[in-house]
Amino acid sequence: MIKNIVFDFGGVIAPISRDRAVEAFIRLGLTDADTRLDKYHQTGIFQQLEEGKIDANTFQERLGELCGRKLEWEETKEAWLGFFTGVNPDILTYLEDLRTRYRLFVLSNTNPYVIDWACSSQFSPSGKPLNEYFDKLYLSYKIGYTKPDNHIYDFMIKDASLIPSETLFVDDGPANIEKGKEFGLHTFCPLNGEDWREKLKNILQSLA
Repeated sequence: MIKNIVFDFGGVIAPISRDRAVEAFIRLGLTDADTRLDKYHQTGIFQQLEEGKIDANTFQERLGELCGRKLEWEETKEAWLGFFTGVNPDILTYLEDLRTRYRLFVLSNTNPYVIDWACSSQFSPSGKPLNEYFDKLYLSYKIGYTKPDNHIYDFMIKDASLIPSETLFVDDGPANIEKGKEFGLHTFCPLNGEDWREKLKNILQSLA
């Protein structure tokens, strides 16, 4: 029986568009953004930020050097938010319903700029921030590792006292899903931006 559901953020809760993000960083001045940004796993200073190896200020300084000018927090944040195409309020309502029956968690490769938005009243039409839909958020830049590294899964499982056989992991990244299976989690890999509610309902029924 499933007692816990772990959701990825970008691509599952909030659909993402790499192309829009590339355009946003190019507008910022990063001319080679297309070679630096990835849908699932970043590289260079982008990866260092999401792994917590550099803080937001250091990232902003180094990105500014690449862009050839000094960058401000808000414009850097707006470029990161280029990844996101909006949040389906019906999915947020569904999460509220799920939380009456399951413990809900987020396991996300992310950074302070994205979370500054997600954990604010700007996140949802109702003004409810992301963290109020979940029991706890497990964020790569705070833990120090990104999916699909073993350490981030191990940390979450131990910290939340999860029993893998009682836990469903929902992520749109195939490599992340495969790693979840290695830890004994039940898994579901929806497409980025898909309305996955009916499929999830069927999976939960099959595992009841």
